[in-house]
Amino acid sequence: MRTALITLAAAVMIAPSAAYAQQRALKLAAVSSRPEFVTGGDVLVRVEVPPGTPAGGVRLSVNGADVTARLRADAGCRSLTGLVAGLAVGPNEIVATSGGASARLAVVNHPIEGPVLSGPQEQPFVCMTGRFKLQAGGTLGAPLDANCSIATRVDYVYRPTTGADFKALADPKAAPADAAMVTVNGKQVPFVVRIETGTIDRAVYQIAMLHNPAVDPAPDFASRSAGWNGRLIYTFGGGCEPGWYQQGGTTGGVMDDVQLRLGYAVASASLNVAGNNCNDVISAETMMMVKEHFIEAYGAPLFTIGWGSSGGAIQQYQIADNYPGLLDGLITGRSFMDSPFASSLSSGDSRLLLTYFDKNAGVPYTAEQKRAVAGFRTVETISNLSRVRAPRFNATERCPEGLAPELRYHPASNPKGARCTIWDHGSVVYGRDPKTGFARRPLDNVGVQYGLEALNSGAITKEQFLDLNEKIGGFDIDGNVAPPRMAADLAATRAAYRTGRMGNGGGGLATTPIIDYRTYYDDQPGGDVHLRFHSFSTRARLEKANGYSDNMVMLLQDKRYGDFDTTSPVLVQALAQMDQWLTTLSKDTSADPAIARLRRARPAELVEGCWSKDEAPQRIAEKLQYRSGRCNELYPAFSFPRGVAGAPISNDVIKCQLKPPSAADYKAAFSADETARLRRIFPEGVCDWSKPGVGQERLTGTWQVFKAGSSGTE
Repeated sequence: MRTALITLAAAVMIAPSAAYAQQRALKLAAVSSRPEFVTGGDVLVRVEVPPGTPAGGVRLSVNGADVTARLRADAGCRSLTGLVAGLAVGPNEIVATSGGASARLAVVNHPIEGPVLSGPQEQPFVCMTGRFKLQAGGTLGAPLDANCSIATRVDYVYRPTTGADFKALADPKAAPADAAMVTVNGKQVPFVVRIETGTIDRAVYQIAMLHNPAVDPAPDFASRSAGWNGRLIYTFGGGCEPGWYQQGGTTGGVMDDVQLRLGYAVASASLNVAGNNCNDVISAETMMMVKEHFIEAYGAPLFTIGWGSSGGAIQQYQIADNYPGLLDGLITGRSFMDSPFASSLSSGDSRLLLTYFDKNAGVPYTAEQKRAVAGFRTVETISNLSRVRAPRFNATERCPEGLAPELRYHPASNPKGARCTIWDHGSVVYGRDPKTGFARRPLDNVGVQYGLEALNSGAITKEQFLDLNEKIGGFDIDGNVAPPRMAADLAATRAAYRTGRMGNGGGGLATTPIIDYRTYYDDQPGGDVHLRFHSFSTRARLEKANGYSDNMVMLLQDKRYGDFDTTSPVLVQALAQMDQWLTTLSKDTSADPAIARLRRARPAELVEGCWSKDEAPQRIAEKLQYRSGRCNELYPAFSFPRGVAGAPISNDVIKCQLKPPSAADYKAAFSADETARLRRIFPEGVCDWSKPGVGQERLTGTWQVFKAGSSGTE
């Protein structure tokens, strides 16, 4: 008993001592990036000084060289911040000392040209600086090297009191008399915009913010522009094809009038445009490096809001889930959850269906029967998806214009050339088949019963159903429609799930505020890829991964303001509400779980709903449902080819598990001959959608780093 009391007393004495020692310790941390992902030879660091320790006594060194002069005392003098330069490529050690106390920080520096975490860089690679148009006029001209680099430059433009366009500011030291005025942080400032343009990770980046060079000093991490509200919007551009082998000549856009006049800093890069680069890992790497530079050059933002539609929404979802911390909140438009699957599977199925209907059908189909098989609202959507998105599966169909013909793959004349598929563009993730050298492909339709729901509803006949599934075929290795169905490479399939290329929702998205804004495009006369069911797929994946989805708010309206434009009052209000959500969240320092703090911070007025089609749209506040509700009456959500085949709305099964065909699955009665034919069509069985997909597993983890070779990460 006496021993136990002595042990307890010692523990009581030791605990306060440990806590006191922790309070008295120097703390050293990287501010601009994770320490293992520093780029460009410099890093912004902060030294926290314990009470009673003079800030002036702190010394800082890098690899033994004194760099104390780079430190600046922060407000209150309890911390010092400094931009430490001169880092060698590879490991470096930064040490802070004060008296007998010390703190060490190991950082790994990477070249500003990349790569950092995306694996060996893609070759060939087309520079496009000569096509990149500057807001002040002209282009960037020829690149300086093979990495497509250019000299960093700063231009100024301003918004005049009359006219809709920005004008170049000839003399930055003289504010133009006709400059409009805006109010930021309670102060009036001229609507003069500073635009920095440079190259990072082989991409052209731009950073724009209000800044009056006539009176304000050049911004840095400690001297912020009077026109900056302290927040960052990072924009992402859409598309996918032909997003490979090129630098790109545009960013996601940094000159939105509403965002700038509200005082936001806006940043983006050419490899954050999916039409230039349809690889979310590269997009994440580029964004990470640009944000690192932003923090070093302008200071750390209170938070970063993602902004973008279509392919720009995809990048937000995948970056937030797989590389949490880069984006704090998402505002997505016409969204899909990922590129390789959410926006691709239905496109590939549409091409197979279109080829069947146009060339191979042994029985006639009406337009309505074709639509019923596909599940879309309009039959024209089949041809639209086949034309617009299915080319990403084909090795030769959608190569970048600047990629010289002699560099492109041809099965006979240049079998080792650049293959223009989404799989080859992501081969560092999926791996390469050693037999062919081509990317392993997680693409499968074995057992998929196309048109099953249409059969069971009576929309198509048994003969149509059997003929369709007998002749639907698949894609050969070059992406051409061929008679055999296609079987997924299992290594690539597992990699897609483990790494988050199949959007999971259980990584950073579990605690990220999301506003999913959608303009309704399901009813377009010529069809459209931006279908409403994709928002419900995302919600279903969030619920599957986390058990909840209330961090995602859906807003829906017609397209009178375009697809994703700040002329829409709904979208502008969404930005204000996201700002309020994140501002409130940033002030919550409690130890409560992240999702509890997120729910508590959500603005009360931010509720789901839609807006009517009236001349003066009326808000209808209700939780949006896939197949019910007032909003669904106005803007109905339809299905998709694999949904008609029985797949769940989550649309997250790459390769289904199989089961023998069962009479219970069909409302139509098959004869003995028809049953035998069905079994010949599906010799291995039909999809069992009640089970997880083959190789389907949870996300392995976040912040994965990729390497060359077989599927996987290091």
